[in-house]
Amino acid sequence: METEPIIQVEAVSKSFGKNHVLKGFSLSLQAGENLAILGKSGSGKSVLIKCIIRLISPETGKIMVLGKDISQLDQDEMDLLRAEVGFLFQSNALYDSMTVRQNLEFPLRRHWSKERRDSEAEQLVREALEDVGLGHTIDMMPSELSGGMRKRIALARTLILKPKVILYDEPTTGLDPITSREISELMNRIQEKYKTAAIIISHDLSCIRMTANRIIMLIEGRNYAEGTYEQLTKLQDPKVREFFEGL
Repeated sequence: METEPIIQVEAVSKSFGKNHVLKGFSLSLQAGENLAILGKSGSGKSVLIKCIIRLISPETGKIMVLGKDISQLDQDEMDLLRAEVGFLFQSNALYDSMTVRQNLEFPLRRHWSKERRDSEAEQLVREALEDVGLGHTIDMMPSELSGGMRKRIALARTLILKPKVILYDEPTTGLDPITSREISELMNRIQEKYKTAAIIISHDLSCIRMTANRIIMLIEGRNYAEGTYEQLTKLQDPKVREFFEGL
């Protein structure tokens, strides 16, 4: 029996003025799957992510997240749903004035009662930091951390609420090749430990090759091609080939 997708995007279109970014784009994310969206800069990858968490609304189409039509949810219902969807921002979005501990506690303050935070926060913060190998940074400030460490802390904050699905927005942008590989390996360990599903928005082929169970190519606003990394590298379509030239 086929299970319901974790996320279902059906024929979504989004324009900004005369710029038609998404043109009937569709995808289906299955439980436990790492699905990568590969596309050029400006192709609409980040717009798609923002549509999925309803930071922006498409003109047409339907988006189901964890079995719920997000267009039908009120603000409180949408906030509850977002607590089950981890979002790793490209910029990390850490608060510079807060310690690592305070950054990780921030989602708990938004979504949990004071009583629950007082009883569980310390254990969850330490567990999340151990997951990313940075338990010793708990009382440090973001300015004291390297770029790769800040990315790991941002990922720890994403994990703090035990999300069912994680949205990664360019998780390795701005990182050196060694650190990028470490972040990719960490994403795989998280998938294995927590059985999370994930959408990975990236144009970093090394990251995608390491982490993605399946890839969708976002070209000209639509789902142009999909398959495993190996399958896509064998396609002769020139619009697909240009992504893999030189490999």
